[in-house]
Amino acid sequence: MLAIAPLAALAALFFTVRAQIPGNCDRTATVQSGDTCDGISAAQNVSTFQLAHVNPGIDAGCDNLQPGEVLCLGTAGEDCSTVHTVQSGDSCAAIADGAGIPVATLLHNNPNVDPACDNIGIGEVLCTTDVLINYT
Repeated sequence: MLAIAPLAALAALFFTVRAQIPGNCDRTATVQSGDTCDGISAAQNVSTFQLAHVNPGIDAGCDNLQPGEVLCLGTAGEDCSTVHTVQSGDSCAAIADGAGIPVATLLHNNPNVDPACDNIGIGEVLCTTDVLINYT
């Protein structure tokens, strides 16, 4: 019985630490059952990269979201709400052209996208603002 108490305490600490919202968080969303990072990003107009960036507790596969968990969507000075959801056949050039921005701006604001733009996936949400965002 004593071994269970420390394990429960560690689990509680883990979820408490994950749930901490940055003090400069501008907007939030609460995870619902079945939510995915791409789905939340598309519904809330936030890039998939930004969602993961401001919520470091989200794992690389985004498969550890918990219903009821509150996520930060963007922080002051680092909040892109002009986005594009990648569709089949999209390229960085086409996405940038559609948004009226240079490809260099698209790549700057989506540091997870490589220069060849061969690592974007259908459903991924990209920042398409014309303002350069310097994620820290």
